[in-house]
Amino acid sequence: MSNILLNADSYKASHYVQYPANTTVVSSYIESRGGMFEQTLFFGLQAFIKQTLLKPFTQADIDEAEAVLVAHGLPFNKTGWQYILDTYNGYLPIEIQAVPEGSLVNTHNVLVQVKNTDDNCAWLTSYIETALLRAVWYPTTVASVSYACKQVIARYLARTADNMEGLLFKLHDFGSRGASSFESAALGGMAHLVNFMGTDTLSAIVAARRYYQEPMAGFSIPAAEHSTITSWGRDGEQAAYANMLKQFSGQGKLVAVVSDSYDLWNAIDNLWGTELRDAVMNSGGTLVIRPDSGDPVQIVSTTIEKLMAKFGFRTNSKGFKVLPDCVRVIQGDGICLSSIEAILVEMTKRGLSADNIAFGMGGELLQKVNRDTQKFAMKASAVCVNGVWRDVFKDPITDSGKRSKKGRLALVKNSEGQYQTIREQDLGQQQNQLRVVYRNGVLLVDESLAKIRARVTHCI
Repeated sequence: MSNILLNADSYKASHYVQYPANTTVVSSYIESRGGMFEQTLFFGLQAFIKQTLLKPFTQADIDEAEAVLVAHGLPFNKTGWQYILDTYNGYLPIEIQAVPEGSLVNTHNVLVQVKNTDDNCAWLTSYIETALLRAVWYPTTVASVSYACKQVIARYLARTADNMEGLLFKLHDFGSRGASSFESAALGGMAHLVNFMGTDTLSAIVAARRYYQEPMAGFSIPAAEHSTITSWGRDGEQAAYANMLKQFSGQGKLVAVVSDSYDLWNAIDNLWGTELRDAVMNSGGTLVIRPDSGDPVQIVSTTIEKLMAKFGFRTNSKGFKVLPDCVRVIQGDGICLSSIEAILVEMTKRGLSADNIAFGMGGELLQKVNRDTQKFAMKASAVCVNGVWRDVFKDPITDSGKRSKKGRLALVKNSEGQYQTIREQDLGQQQNQLRVVYRNGVLLVDESLAKIRARVTHCI
C-alpha cells in the first residue's frame, strides 16, 4: 500500500496526454474554500513528506502500477515514470511551498503550492493531488476543530476560573477506536496535540516522535472502563472503586473512574461520597469521576453539584464554585464543539467554575470531519506552454464558491496582520509566507511539534 504510483484516483493515469503540447510546468495550490470555521489551523504536511516523499519508488513499483492500471482499463505512463526513476532515483521532481505548520489562516487563502521541477514531468503535479490533498485536509481540519474547542474552553475559563493553568488538559482525545484507520488516528491525534496535551491515542504519540521530533507529545492517566467495574458484579461496585484507589491513587496522582455502570447518583452520594469519601480526601491525589450516559448538559452540572454536596467546595475570586483538588469530573459521552459550549453555559448558570470539568472527545474529533468540512480543494492555477506562463482557473456559473485562483500565488500579511493571497509577481518587498519545504526528494524544513505549538500559542 506504499506505492506512490497507485496513491491516486484512477483517472489521473490518463491525464499525462491531456495537456496542451509543449506544456512544461503545471502549478497547483491547495486552499480551504470556506466551511465550518472562518480560519484553518494548518498541520500535517511534514508527516506526509517524511512518510511518503522521502522514500523513492522502485522498478517493482512501476511494474506493479503498469499491471494494475492496464488491467483496470487505463493507459500507463511508463515512459514518464521510468524517466523519473532513472533521472531522480525514484524521488519526485516537484517543489512544494507551504505556510508554516501551526499557522492560523483565514479561509480562501493558499496554504500549499506545488509545481514540477523538470520540464518533462508537467503531468506529475496533478498526479499527486489525491495523496497531497488528503495529507493536508484531514489533519488541518482536525486541528481546526480542536482549536475551536480550545477557544470555547479558554473563554469560559477566563470568565469562571482564577487562571488558565489547566487549559492544555481540558480536552482529551478519546477518538482512536472511532477513527477509520490506524493512520487516521495517528494523523488526527497529532493534529489535536498541536492544541492540547491530553490523549489516549497512542498512535499519535508514536507519529509525533517519528515525524515531529517530539519525545512525548501528550499524556494520559490510569482509568477504568465499564468492564473493569462491572466484572466485580453489582454488589461489588464499591470494592471495584476501592481497588482503583488502592492501585492508582497517591500523592499528586490522578485516576479516572467511570461511575455510571449502574446508578451514577448512588455512586456519588453513597459510594464515593460516603463509604469512600475519606479515602478520596486523604489520598493526596485527584479522583476524576466520569459519567458516561444521559444528557451531558444536565448530567455534568448535576454531577458536580452532588460531588460538592459530599466533598465541599470553595468560591474563587470570580464568585464561582470549585471542587476541592481531590475530585474532578470528565465528560466523554456526547462531546462535540457545540455540546462543550452548552455544558459550560449550563455550568456558568449554576455558578460552577470551568475548573471542575475536563472533556473527552472521540468520533467528533477524529472521524466526523470530511473534505467539505472546510471545503478543501487542490486546483491548477498556472501552466507554462511553449515557454509562456498562462493563467489556469475554473469559474462555474452554477457555483461561484468553486471559483479558483489564477496564476502563480504568494501569501502575505496585510497591514492588519491578516493573511492575503496575491500573485507571486506582485510580491515586491512583501515577505512570502509560503516557504519551500520540499524539492526533488529533499525535505528543506523540518520543524518540531514544540515549535509548531509555540506558533499556535502566539496565534491565541
